[in-house]
Formats: sequence, structure tokens, C-alpha cells
Amino acid sequence: MIWFSTLTAQSRGILFMLTSVTFFSLMDAVAKRLSGEIDLSQILWARYGGQLLILVVLFAPRLRTLLKTQHPNLQILRGLLQLTAAACFFAALKTQGLAEATAVADLAPVLITLGAAVLLDETVGARRIMGIIAALIGALIIIRPGAAVFSFASLWPLGSAVCLAGYALSTRYIGLKENPFTALLYSGLICTAIMSLIVPFRWIAPSSEALILMAVMGALGAVGQWMMIRAYAAAEASAIAPFSYAGLLAASGWGMVFFHQLPDFWTVVGALVIVAAGLYVWHREKQSRVSPTVNLPPK
Repeated sequence: MIWFSTLTAQSRGILFMLTSVTFFSLMDAVAKRLSGEIDLSQILWARYGGQLLILVVLFAPRLRTLLKTQHPNLQILRGLLQLTAAACFFAALKTQGLAEATAVADLAPVLITLGAAVLLDETVGARRIMGIIAALIGALIIIRPGAAVFSFASLWPLGSAVCLAGYALSTRYIGLKENPFTALLYSGLICTAIMSLIVPFRWIAPSSEALILMAVMGALGAVGQWMMIRAYAAAEASAIAPFSYAGLLAASGWGMVFFHQLPDFWTVVGALVIVAAGLYVWHREKQSRVSPTVNLPPK
């Protein structure tokens, strides 16, 4: 399209990012629909099988080069963390709305900042600590421990955020030593291999509709993955990272369209607190330039 070619690199990156989070949130909606009919292992297998398929097709001539790594153990750890993050998130979708689960999972960026200080001895100033505390308060507003709406299932998206932060911190530890596509390939291989071993023992015969949705889910995850790759290739991470929070709006929209779920007042308040805190922490990261920006992996 002619109009697209006239956009600046940053504008194209933002557009790719918005497309990516929209596809990922739609993938989550499909996962929620499937969660009532098939096993979680089948959902995860479809999700990562789709990711692996598109990566193999796109990078077939370079596969041997991209699979070379100096950190095989760390690549395995990152794959396990990403798989666990997705498992926690999809488990949350069985009992929670898309908006609620997505909002709590959006704690990941501020947990990265906290983890970098604890595990990697990176400097975190008082203002960023305040941002982290604010984000955690936002999560507590949504989860509401002690309230009638609370259940231990409410902690699943928090587990997803912790695992996503662990994935990103392991990426930060490696730094720029390896190609980011190497990590994507290894996570796709590891997650698909593990689920291929598990899924035969937990297989629930899906209906024809569920089979179609599984294929759709894999395709949505693959397209979302590719759009995110294009986003970070087109523009600096610091310029496009804040737009990942558009996924929360998309999740709210899909929740209303497909499940007739409207976020309640306290969920909206908590989500706004988390997003505001996340944007503030991102702003402080950008200003200080103490540590490199970490691109959050998709679910």
C-alpha cells in the first residue's frame, strides 16, 4: 500500500506493535473459548506449534545458523519460562475475564525492573521503586485478596507476569550476544516438543469447531509473533514498547464482543494504575539509560 510506504520507521513500528497485540489478544479470546472444551495442554500445543511453523517457514535457509547458541542451558530455561507464563495465563482464562487477566499480566514490565535490581545488581532509583509499588497496588485492587470475589485462581495471571519477567531478565543477562530470532526458535522448539510429549496423555477429542479454532489460534499466535518481530525491526524498542498496553484495550473489547464480559469498576481502576505505573517506569528507564530496554516476549 502506497500510504504505508510513506510512513516513518517509528510510525510503521507502532502500527506493527498495535497489530501484534490485537492478534495476541484475539488469540487469548480463542484460548478462553477452547478452555471449556479441551485440555490446557492441547491449547498450548496449538499455540506454540503455530509459532514454530511460521518461524521454520520464514527462516528455513538460516535455520542452522540461527540455532547456534553459546547459552544452550539459558535458552532452555527461557523456553520453560515462556511456556509456564502461557500456561498460567491460559489457566486464568478459565475463570477470569480477558481484561482482568491481561491487566494483572501487564505487571511484567515493572517486575523486570524490580528483578534487575535484585538479581542483576542494576540501579533502581526511588522514583522507579514508587512506580513498582504503585503497579503492585493496582494488581491488588484487581485481585482483591480477602474480598468475596477472590479465589486462588486469581493468582494465575500474576504467575504469568512473574515468568514473563524471568524470561526477559534471562534475555537481559545474555544481552546483545545472540540473535533475538535464536531465542524465538528455541522457545518454539522447546515449548512444542514438551507439549507434544504431554498432549497424547491428556488428549480430549475435540469437536470439528474446536479443531478449527485450534488451527486459528496457532495462526493468530504466529501472525502476532511476526508482527512483533517487524515492530522491533522497524523502530527502537523505547519508542514502541508503551503501545503494548493497547493489548489491554483489545482484550476488553474481545471480552465484550465474544463473552459479554464488562470489566467492573475496580478492575478498571486497577488496570489504569498498572498501566500508568508501567508507563512511568518505562519513562524513567528511557531517561536514565541505566540498562538496555528488554523486549517483552509474547505469551
